[in-house]
Amino acid sequence: MDFERIYGEHARGVFAVAYKVLGDGTQAQDVVQDVFLSLWRDPERFDARRGPIGHYLRMVARSRALDLWREAQVAGRAKDRMRALAETSEDPIDGRPVAAAEQHVGEAAVRRALMQLPDEQREAIVLTYWGGLTADEIASSSGTPVGTVKSRIRLGVLKLRERCAPELDVPLAA
Repeated sequence: MDFERIYGEHARGVFAVAYKVLGDGTQAQDVVQDVFLSLWRDPERFDARRGPIGHYLRMVARSRALDLWREAQVAGRAKDRMRALAETSEDPIDGRPVAAAEQHVGEAAVRRALMQLPDEQREAIVLTYWGGLTADEIASSSGTPVGTVKSRIRLGVLKLRERCAPELDVPLAA
């Protein structure tokens, strides 16, 4: 495989695909670098029987660009949530020591309960509640069926509720 020739022939097309998805030249250049570095490190991933190398490179670029775009969307949603929480807060919790202590106890209880969950359930809950991802997004990024992801979230939340209720002195029925 003549890497220099392949790069010369296909770098512009890979960049164009990435730029079309991202709308940002710097990020598109990063995608080009990732795509060709991936090809350099593992040329066996390309299977000539499945089509020309240009198609393969553009498909990898589109996939990587979409991943970056989704990551930016998640980060944006998380910022929006934090901004909304900050705007709706009437007074800072620091000014209410009892409330701050109760919040700290609650957070510690949730952290302890999270660490007791199976890895798959913990990851699904963290990605959903703190990462801002939907079950569909988690499923597509992990290659897990959507129903399985939803079940992991549901079961994990039920276990969290069971484990946190005694510590927080709240009823289980909610």
